[in-house]
Amino acid sequence: MELSKKVKSITPSQTIEITNTARQLRAAGVDVISLSAGEPDFNTPDEIIDAVYDASKKGRTKYTASKGLPALRQAIAEKMQRDNNLTYDENQIYVGNGAKQVLYNIFMATLNEGDEVIVPSPYWVSYTEQIKIAGGEPVTAVTTEDTDFKLTPELLKAHMTEKTKMLVLNSPNNPTGTVYTKDELQQLADVLAETEIIIVVDEIYEVLTYGTPHVSIASLNDKIKAQTIIVNGVSKSHAMTGWRVGYACGDAELISALASLTSQSTTSVAEPSQYGAIAAYNMDPKHTETYRKTFEARRDNAFQQIESIPYMTCIKPEGAFYLFPHVQKCAEQCGYDTVDAFVKDILREKHVAFVPGSGFGAPEYARISYSIDEASFNEAIRRIKDFIEEKTNA
Repeated sequence: MELSKKVKSITPSQTIEITNTARQLRAAGVDVISLSAGEPDFNTPDEIIDAVYDASKKGRTKYTASKGLPALRQAIAEKMQRDNNLTYDENQIYVGNGAKQVLYNIFMATLNEGDEVIVPSPYWVSYTEQIKIAGGEPVTAVTTEDTDFKLTPELLKAHMTEKTKMLVLNSPNNPTGTVYTKDELQQLADVLAETEIIIVVDEIYEVLTYGTPHVSIASLNDKIKAQTIIVNGVSKSHAMTGWRVGYACGDAELISALASLTSQSTTSVAEPSQYGAIAAYNMDPKHTETYRKTFEARRDNAFQQIESIPYMTCIKPEGAFYLFPHVQKCAEQCGYDTVDAFVKDILREKHVAFVPGSGFGAPEYARISYSIDEASFNEAIRRIKDFIEEKTNA
């Protein structure tokens, strides 16, 4: 069967590929430790599960409005006001099947053939692929460790052309864990305010910061807010990755377009999941603070462990739950030309899964998730160190 050119052009997600490989090995009885998954290891809180059960028992298992339940959009509006000091009406909020689908629909609704989208690298693996599917052209703005992998005003200006339609900004960042300060965002906003460039900000890791507080660029001024579409969800903040509830806040015309796309594709988010998201945003804020502190402790342990690995270097992340060490020298010391080959053999020989940086636009690096318990993480690092010792002493 002949497939479309668009589908043929897609590069499969390395994150999902490696995570699936790890699951298959586990199913075969192999003791695999996965440092590849982009999801918390906690179960969804009982309060949310109970709310979904109650809603289901009451028959709330039907189609809903393609924008999402009014009650959920109201809960999101209240969350945005409470946590971000941003005011949105319900007609400025769209609920989709996870933040990934929300992003996909945004690109489909805004991009025409040849429109350029600036994407700072390292970037989340799906940004560039979704942009290409929508007919846009991703323009990679390569950041470095010297700026903590952050986009600077100078780098932004250097990649802006008359074809630039959009900028994608992700803070806290996947895969690097960097968090933009208010001042850094203001410097970017000063450049963007002179344009009509759409700013798509992915804030899915909002609650997971460890020093630098999260600030939404949309909160800086009305002009920037009008240009910005915020993408967020409950997947990371409330351990609800499988429930598939994400959302966008922004321009009402765009929100209506997102709903139109959904009406002709997935219809709506599963109604019980939406009631779960309502419960999530009605929970005591102490839940997310306890959750954040757990990940901060894991971050501190993980960073200490990574620093002990020979030939690897890493900046200390301030958000999300990833480390992004430079691995190329370590791979070469072990006899590998590429980080990809190095990572694959560690999975094959030591049964530790993590993701090479090539999928994130940074082939000399790797993404290591610390979203698992410390004992398992430490055992994974021990295996990696054993692998390196064996290869360098061979």
